Amino acid sequence: MYKRLSIVMFPVLLVALIGAGVWGYLEHQEKNAILIKAENQYQRAFHDLSFHVDKLQSELGNTLAYNTASQDSYRKGLVNVWRITNQAQSEINQLPLSLLPFNKTEEFLANMANFSYRAATRDLNKQPLSEEELSNLNALYSHASEISTDLRAMQTKVMQNNLRWMDVETALATQKEPLDNTIIDGFQTVDKKVAEYSDVKWSPSVLSAFQTRDMNMLSGSDVTAEEIRQKAAKFLNTDAASLQVVENGAGTEYHSFSVSAPRSDRPDGVHMDYSTKGGQLLWFSASRDVPEKKLDLRRARDTAAEFLDGHDYKNMTAVSYDEYSNTANITFASRSNDVINYLDKVAVKVAMDNGEILGMQANDYVFDHKERQLQAPKLKAEEARKVLNPNMKVDSEAMALIRNDLREEVLCYQYTGRINGGVYRVYINGDTGVEEKIERLGKDEQQVTQT
Repeated sequence: MYKRLSIVMFPVLLVALIGAGVWGYLEHQEKNAILIKAENQYQRAFHDLSFHVDKLQSELGNTLAYNTASQDSYRKGLVNVWRITNQAQSEINQLPLSLLPFNKTEEFLANMANFSYRAATRDLNKQPLSEEELSNLNALYSHASEISTDLRAMQTKVMQNNLRWMDVETALATQKEPLDNTIIDGFQTVDKKVAEYSDVKWSPSVLSAFQTRDMNMLSGSDVTAEEIRQKAAKFLNTDAASLQVVENGAGTEYHSFSVSAPRSDRPDGVHMDYSTKGGQLLWFSASRDVPEKKLDLRRARDTAAEFLDGHDYKNMTAVSYDEYSNTANITFASRSNDVINYLDKVAVKVAMDNGEILGMQANDYVFDHKERQLQAPKLKAEEARKVLNPNMKVDSEAMALIRNDLREEVLCYQYTGRINGGVYRVYINGDTGVEEKIERLGKDEQQVTQT
């Protein structure tokens, strides 16, 4: 009997063993493919960053070489500086540096972009660059040269020693001190040098455009982990004892609490972050696979609106929409006295099979929601409408508070209309009549944002 049983079971076990081996090999290959893709993206972003900082130094040098009488040439050079600086900022954001102190360099680039943009967009024939601004350009050229040299040295080490950015990500995630990594050391050195640049005199208007968000910006008193536990339990309508609360960044300006809750119906559970000051919810996620789509866009929007209203986010209106993997991501902005405030934004993720709320992102609302005394616009609605392309057929208009390219809060006339076969949203500055921003709306977005 055992012989016959072994004859039957051996092939079965052999097939199972081979199947497990093949499955493990495919899983390993898939994991390696993901890691290789991430590594390639990091390497591309780093090399592009090095290239654009080098290009930035070159463009600053070209701008300084122009004849001071040629203000149009200055404008062209400053526009190029602004464009390249923005590209460099974008590439920094693509690198795994969120846990690494690199804020001085990011602030420096942001101020440079704002300085060059403000100078390029004014009438340089009537208001030419001042002596201080020319001095700033010379200092920026010198500092861009130093940063470029340091990045090229890092680039050489990365290529010669086959250094991996995935190792950087691992080193930062483990948070072990000291962070012994050539790339990390290089970025820390650059940031330390930038922090010592004192010869660039930024104007208050330039400095006001860059402001990192931290808990010191919020009002209210500090809350305890137990208070956060109770808040989260109320929000999730669950037992507080089942929640785990972890304190993050104690003693820093990014002090927060993370909350996690196990859920039998999803392996990743539920996760949330709260501010220590005021105990405000920054975001939460309860993601799961959504196998099919049953709800239409309006139903998803109404479900999200009811959720926000039930959690004390009052007077919110849908302003944008995105759909992915049978989930709707709907962004809402607050509305008060017929003004849509795009600074007060909350994004809600809705499952399109049953309307379950799978997540919410409320950072913008938490940091920007406050009482504002808005002055009446200097232009009348009919005056602002004259700025629009005469071929645009306006379907609706409203007042809107937005941030422009200079990070300034501006009250605008918002016009939604049709032109060239598309639907656009145009923002006209209520005081100056300048077209601050133009957005094209997708077909679904037009439906979900209709009131």
